[in-house]
Amino acid sequence: MPIVRTKKELAKQLKTSNYRKGIGLVPTMGALHKGHEFLVQKAVEQNDLVVVSIFVNPTQFDKQEDLEKYPKTLEADVSLIKKVDENIIVFAPSEQEVYGENISSKNYDFEGLDKVMEGSFRDDHFNGVGTIVEALFLLVKPDRAYFGEKDFQQLRIIQKLVEIERIPVEIVACPIVREPHGLAMSSRNERLSTEIRQKAAFIHETLKSAKKFFGTKSAYYVKEKVKESFDSHSEFGLEYIEITDVETLTPVKEKKEGQKYRAFIAVYAEGVRLIDNIALN
Repeated sequence: MPIVRTKKELAKQLKTSNYRKGIGLVPTMGALHKGHEFLVQKAVEQNDLVVVSIFVNPTQFDKQEDLEKYPKTLEADVSLIKKVDENIIVFAPSEQEVYGENISSKNYDFEGLDKVMEGSFRDDHFNGVGTIVEALFLLVKPDRAYFGEKDFQQLRIIQKLVEIERIPVEIVACPIVREPHGLAMSSRNERLSTEIRQKAAFIHETLKSAKKFFGTKSAYYVKEKVKESFDSHSEFGLEYIEITDVETLTPVKEKKEGQKYRAFIAVYAEGVRLIDNIALN
């Protein structure tokens, strides 16, 4: 399995043959789990060649301590990827290889998609995401790129990025992969104790209850019920619960016929920030 460290090496690998079905890209920050494995498997099924990038992107972290804590597990990541297909190209560059001496992000106009929820709590986060994803698109020139719906706001940002920068790539959205008890799979889950990791099934159960209520109740009522549910679960700290229009991510005040809505949640447990979401209709 080729492990490529430089842009030059990557370009050389991508020139080796013609790809009838195309090239697939799975951008990651490493610390891979079964959620990532699902994305990689999907990419392998739909493309002749797949590139998985492993790069902990400094410009999307608003806190230096979070960047320093992010796990770097390249050997284990490569083993997981190899299980799917041994011909996948792993692109694992350094910060300098990607950014040179100027480690900074571009500024994008995401038309408000970046100003709510995660954008309200993580300064400049989505500019950093956009910067690295655009750079990877320009390097790999994939026909398809794969993103999980767990980071649904990020998914919408990437879709908008492709639109405003006119990048010829299909964005393939993949469903949330969950642990057996329901917690959305995330690299951050490894930082939770066994007990809290099990109890964190409460987050997904709360979202499922929100979906049930949303059928007959207002968005305001649903959000208040979610907040109340956290009163009896002191081990979890609710940062936000939001219900938005799927396309614009605008918080809903009054439901409209024919509109699609989604509920988003961010929770702290043992100092670890967990996010999840669910389609409501």
